[in-house]
Amino acid sequence: MRITVDHEACDGLGQCALVAPEVFALDDDERLQVVPDPAPELADKVVAAARACPVRAISVERA
Repeated sequence: MRITVDHEACDGLGQCALVAPEVFALDDDERLQVVPDPAPELADKVVAAARACPVRAISVERA
């Protein structure tokens, strides 16, 4: 799976981190950090996290 984040659009609300904390986290500057190669069994959570983003800054492509 390939996760792409538009850091210009991301406003640091952290909804993605609430849905999939194994993959998404906010650093001290509220910049989104993403696990580069999440486990395949997390795919549904990653997609749900992308959908939870209020500004649609995350896109996911399944392999």
